[in-house]
Amino acid sequence: MPRILALDAALAGCSAAVLADGVVLAAESAPGDRGHAALLPPMADAVLRRAGLRAAELDAVAAVVGPGGFTGIRAALALAEGIGLGAGVPVIGVTTGEALAAAVPAWAAAGRGIWAVVDNRRGKLLLERFPAGSLVAAGPPEVFAEAALPPPAGPVVVVGDLAPAVAARLLGRGQEALLGDGRMPEAAAVARVVALRLAGALAPLPPRPLYVEPPAVRLPA
Repeated sequence: MPRILALDAALAGCSAAVLADGVVLAAESAPGDRGHAALLPPMADAVLRRAGLRAAELDAVAAVVGPGGFTGIRAALALAEGIGLGAGVPVIGVTTGEALAAAVPAWAAAGRGIWAVVDNRRGKLLLERFPAGSLVAAGPPEVFAEAALPPPAGPVVVVGDLAPAVAARLLGRGQEALLGDGRMPEAAAVARVVALRLAGALAPLPPRPLYVEPPAVRLPA
């Protein structure tokens, strides 16, 4: 089984974890919208040391590619690329929705699709939909106003930072929705998704930022 270092800073927090032989050996997380670029490197170093591994002993490095915040996504990807290049191992991407969906417990996911909903900070939300029993998204993330959400195809569990509002709206429409516990991606779940990618159970995803909309920042000329 592969040894994976996973990193995330897509939403309002950041995390790092090491997975080896299917077991999470070490994990750390910190809340906050800012400071990801400063927090992630010592966090990655700490989980590697606690796992008793050097970067050169890894089989892959993973990072969440989005959707999410421009700065956090870039910080996680830059660190992942640097570690992967130095260790000579591949860097693999995971979407925010995949990470959130992979953390849903089996009892909650049984017979339900998964909706991963993320605040786009522009008055709308980003939705990734996963059919029941699958971590393969039904399509790319989509932008919706909360009031204009489509009806789910069946029962769903809702996760992500806007999950409470979305689950309440679906329930108010008489649709079957379970509010899941996950609000932010967890690096341990990111590593589990990458293990599936390395095993060929999920399609490859390159380590490039996934922006559903143009970033809400002004790029230098």
